[in-house]
Amino acid sequence: MAEAEVQEENYDNMVKMVEELKRDLEKLLDEMEKLTVGATWMAFDMVVMRTNLDLANSMKRLEDAFLSCKEEIEKKWQEVLMEFKGEEQKKE
Repeated sequence: MAEAEVQEENYDNMVKMVEELKRDLEKLLDEMEKLTVGATWMAFDMVVMRTNLDLANSMKRLEDAFLSCKEEIEKKWQEVLMEFKGEEQKKE
């Protein structure tokens, strides 16, 4: 009798494990599908950029402008921090 209960419990545990495995595999499959779609779009974008020189040049100019703006913002931020620290020291 006790052996039958143990076997039934083992069976229940096995069923639960299989269900969890199935759920995990479905999640992994969904993630792989998302990554595949993302990789496909990236490949498409690369083909478009390599075949359209105007687009590649525009993207390069846009990247250069972004980096220039980022550099200016970082400089201004440092200036603001220095001013704030100077004001804090004057208060003390």
